[in-house]
Amino acid sequence: MKSILSERCGIPGVLGVAALAFAVFLLLGHNTSSQQQSQMHFPENLDYSKYSHSSQYHARLPCLLCHRRDSNASKPNLPGGNDHLPCKGCHVQQFVASDGPICTICHTDVKAGSVKAFPPMKSFRVKFDHSTHVRTGSATCSACHRPSRGGLALSIPAGFDAHNTCYRCHTPQSKSAERDISSCGTCHELGGYSRTPEFAQAYRVNFSHRKHDDLRCNECHQVRAGMAQRRQVTAPQPLNHHATGRSQSCMSCHNGKRTFGGDDFSVCKRCHTGAAWRF
Repeated sequence: MKSILSERCGIPGVLGVAALAFAVFLLLGHNTSSQQQSQMHFPENLDYSKYSHSSQYHARLPCLLCHRRDSNASKPNLPGGNDHLPCKGCHVQQFVASDGPICTICHTDVKAGSVKAFPPMKSFRVKFDHSTHVRTGSATCSACHRPSRGGLALSIPAGFDAHNTCYRCHTPQSKSAERDISSCGTCHELGGYSRTPEFAQAYRVNFSHRKHDDLRCNECHQVRAGMAQRRQVTAPQPLNHHATGRSQSCMSCHNGKRTFGGDDFSVCKRCHTGAAWRF
């Protein structure tokens, strides 16, 4: 059993055994006869020219079966470099023909062996939790959010470039409290994704982070645990004279006491300049 699993998986040693054993356990209905191991059987008329993580077969597999992090490179490699393993482990029949439909998933030119670039994230969402990272005590806001648009805004990591930031802590085989934090499933799960925009209503009234860089982030923003993606971090109301007073706003500081503002309307243009703002 051990040699079959390691060979089929294309991952040597215990990791290969554990990963493919899990796949065989689920996909073969707990029956590991030699006949079933030698060939998987799929419904007829499946479109093998398209790959889907959400298919009933692929969704059950562990990420490490196909995606192994041998380095800290931000862009992953397509699986299958080792004689099409681990894909060939289940799709033996589909790989019999050298130019079958399944080949077009990864290759632009099957005969030449040209491989496509790793695709952008479509069927996965990011499950980032600010409160979890704040509790570590080592993750700071500036580690992920850097000045953008001339200091007006702060960047939000996205795409493969986000890996360059995350991988500073989430290195291959890294752990936190004895839990693996290096696998794809640590941050990604199946589902649609819409990234948090870097635009904020405060920019319409000429707010700039650069002009407030003497403040700490938590003087204006609080992290809320258990909230949805775009509601994990609070932001002050971008209002002064018409603020509700029920939460933080520009008026919390610009009250004529802590800093300029309040009822002194002679200082309006210190913030509101040009055509970029309006009531």
